[in-house]
Amino acid sequence: MDYARLGRTGLKVSRLCLGTMNFGPLAAEAESFAILDRALELGINFLDTADVYGWRTGEGVTEQIVGRWLAQRAGLREQVVLATKVYGRMGDGPNDRGLSAWHIRRACDESLRRLRTDRIDLYQMHHVDRDTPWDEVWQTMEQLVTAGKVIYVGSSNFAGWHIAQANAVAAERHFLGLVSEQSLYNLTARTVELEVIPACRAHGLGLLPWSPLAGGLLAGALAAAGEGRRASERIRKRVEERRAQLVGSLHALDIVLSPDHRAALDRIWPGPGGEAPEAYAW
Repeated sequence: MDYARLGRTGLKVSRLCLGTMNFGPLAAEAESFAILDRALELGINFLDTADVYGWRTGEGVTEQIVGRWLAQRAGLREQVVLATKVYGRMGDGPNDRGLSAWHIRRACDESLRRLRTDRIDLYQMHHVDRDTPWDEVWQTMEQLVTAGKVIYVGSSNFAGWHIAQANAVAAERHFLGLVSEQSLYNLTARTVELEVIPACRAHGLGLLPWSPLAGGLLAGALAAAGEGRRASERIRKRVEERRAQLVGSLHALDIVLSPDHRAALDRIWPGPGGEAPEAYAW
């Protein structure tokens, strides 16, 4: 397994991060434990979850499974970089979601309890909260870092300008700010290449792609999907649309240009790689 620094931090994580969203809803606890054990054997030291994961089995269920796995393996917690998220609705009250100081502090304590740990290594904002000022968010995160409950802070599903805005405010407060962004990124979903990835590079964030295989589409898993989330009609319709989009994109790569045509295109626009074939392939 290869390891890389997480963004501009000194923390080294495995290049493969194990996502746990299906633990509980689609994978029973025993199966989830087996997956976690195998990941550890293969050198994966980076686990990602969220407080809302559990879905129809109940929000928080996935964190509980990960917590029980850690608790049953003495000394393992110090070998694992544990990431979770905050934002989603965890109750019926008006303050049971978002990034207010009230919700973040409560959500952090609840995640620590479910995960059976004393700290969250990477605490990610699951979405932007347009109703909460960044000074409030960062003040709360600073308090959690000072208390030793959180080590690093990351984001998920942020736009490029959200990353820039968040880290500008963090810098004014002399706080490290965001060190990672978790975005939808795969061969069928490449919008992040326009602004999010450039923002990550400019501000020193590591990019954590979620759904890198498009929910199984790119691995051929959906063809044999049975019951569960992948089998719903809504999901299947969306998958077929993405499949058609991918096939169309691949067909666009079949063009063959003569040397004269390539030279002419190079004069018009050399593209990101300096040569027309690479530029027009993308």
